[in-house]
Amino acid sequence: MERPRFVIEASEVESMAKESGLTVLQLLPSLVGSAQKLARPPISKFHVGTVGLGSSGRVFLGGNLEFPGLPLHHSVHAEQFLVTNLAVNAEPCLRYVAVSAAPCGHCRQFLQELRGASDIQILITSTEDGGEEEPRFRPLSHFLPHRFGPDDLLGKEVPLILEQHDNGLSLINDYHYDLNLEKLCNGGGNRFAELTSAAFEAANKSHAPYSACPSGVALVDTGGKIYRGSYMESAAYNPSLGPVQAALVAYVAGGGGGYEKIVGGVLVEKEGAAVIQEHTARILLQLVSPQCEFRVVHCRSVSNGLKKA
Repeated sequence: MERPRFVIEASEVESMAKESGLTVLQLLPSLVGSAQKLARPPISKFHVGTVGLGSSGRVFLGGNLEFPGLPLHHSVHAEQFLVTNLAVNAEPCLRYVAVSAAPCGHCRQFLQELRGASDIQILITSTEDGGEEEPRFRPLSHFLPHRFGPDDLLGKEVPLILEQHDNGLSLINDYHYDLNLEKLCNGGGNRFAELTSAAFEAANKSHAPYSACPSGVALVDTGGKIYRGSYMESAAYNPSLGPVQAALVAYVAGGGGGYEKIVGGVLVEKEGAAVIQEHTARILLQLVSPQCEFRVVHCRSVSNGLKKA
């Protein structure tokens, strides 16, 4: 069975458009149906698919994720999935977005956390007539005209989502070989140390300028593959995306399959922080993968952070 694709390289995008007799912008809405099939909404059964074109020419797909047994605010919106997919693949800028349904206010606010957000061009495919003409994209400023965002709270020099971060963190735990975790994680060596290192890297890259509480999560599956996710805050606070949700996006986009294959996870965050991820991360992972061994490693700031790497 062919693995679902969440990233299409620029050269293939050009070839696909040419073979279909379309421009790249016309190609984007034609892929939204495929993106919808990748969504996992077991509660609402409402599949949202989104397709984004980055500045590199690569195309990224995203879909909404829902987790039975958890409050709905733990869900990952399709646009959040898309932005996380870009971040995981080091895409520096989002230019165009085609989405199956109008972005909710939550997602419009989350997109606002990107540099030049008001100029991101958005197309809602459910409102298009399917004609041959060039699709009509509209800027995010059209959908969010009176916006509150990073410019209201941060200096211009502070990096935003998709820009390189260095939060200036240092680990304070003395972590060693973890027997329970090692039994579940395939491969030689100290996998707990590898997971901790991956989660620490994700925490250092996380976007947490409002709370100053960066965090990161790393997950490992039964095949020994590691997936990492960085916490991403919003100026409006509620649309922020937790590090475990970001890591689950990386897992899904990386072809991880069912959540039950996740067997280990490490969260790196500040001890006694104003924003603590540990409790909700434990609850989420316990529900989606009960056999997952989860550990928390603490860090501290050794610099002012919020620097571009």
